[in-house]
This record gives sequence, structure tokens and C-alpha cells, in this order.
Amino acid sequence: MLLQQVNPQPFEKILDFGFGTASQTLLLKQFCPSADIIGVDVDSNILDIAKKKLKKEGLSIQLDLYDGYQLPYSDNSFDKILSSLVFHQLDRIAKVNALTELFRVLKPSGTLHILDWGKARTLYHRVSFFLVQCLDGFANTKDNLAGRLPKFMQQTGFVKVQESEALNTWLGSLSLLLAAKPQTP
Repeated sequence: MLLQQVNPQPFEKILDFGFGTASQTLLLKQFCPSADIIGVDVDSNILDIAKKKLKKEGLSIQLDLYDGYQLPYSDNSFDKILSSLVFHQLDRIAKVNALTELFRVLKPSGTLHILDWGKARTLYHRVSFFLVQCLDGFANTKDNLAGRLPKFMQQTGFVKVQESEALNTWLGSLSLLLAAKPQTP
């Protein structure tokens, strides 16, 4: 769902925020080989794993480390940014800071695509999300569970914020979010 929503096009510059082991980064590059895909993550150990995975696949994709405060890219660098299952691991301050930085590096009229845990749709999904909260922390996950991520996106400058899909899983409700950076005058 996320990759279909991103719909990478030739020569677009796309950032995978929180690439993890680079599975999604790899799929993105396979989906559109001529797109310029860059990944960024805070974990240096996972960076090494991801680089080995990409080397094994014969792909050279730029993977960078993020210090959690400032992304290592200039303003207005990317056409699209995507992130999968990252924001529920961040506390509120880190969520807002990350969104502020993503806004900064996204080009005007560029789009942000986030797949993450969202507001529980049913009592069952609220109860089942308890396991995720035990693993990733109650403080980090409470804003996702309350459905506040779209609000944070709007507060950091994004427009046209919408939940384009909602998927109920056995662990909770996933939200596929879409937003844009306003076009400058």
C-alpha cells in the first residue's frame, strides 16, 4: 500500500526515513530503478546490516545516519519522503522534530507518505495494541493510538493531510497517511 501510494517516478529523489534493514528501500528501487532513492536511519548497527543486504542484491543506494535532530540534507532536497513504522517508536518531541526536519528537506509541492500505527478503530484493536505498547513504550505510542500524528503533521506545516487507508491487523490499526508541503509563492 505504501509503495503504491508513493508511486515512484523516474528521476524523482525519494527519502526513506527510518530505512531499518532496507527491505522497503530495496523494493522502492526495484519498483523504479531510475528514481534516486536515499535512506536515513538513526541506528548505525542497522546501517551496516542494510548495506550488506544492498551489496548482496548488487545495488548501490545511499544510506545515511540521522542524529535524531537534523537531517543531513539541504532544504528542499526531496520530491517524496516515505516512512514505515517509525513514528510510533518516537516520543512526542522527537515526532514533531522529525516532521519539522522532513518538512524542511521536502521540496515545495512534495509529498510525505507515512505508514504507522494509528487510532484504534475497535476495542479489540485497542486491547491488541497493548503488546506493541509493551514493546515500544507507552509514552512513545500513546500519540499514535490517540490518532494525533496527522495533527502533528499539520502543526509542522504540512497541508492536505489525510488518512488514505486504514488497515486493522491483529496488533492494532495501521494508518496510511498522505500530506504535502505547500507550494511556495
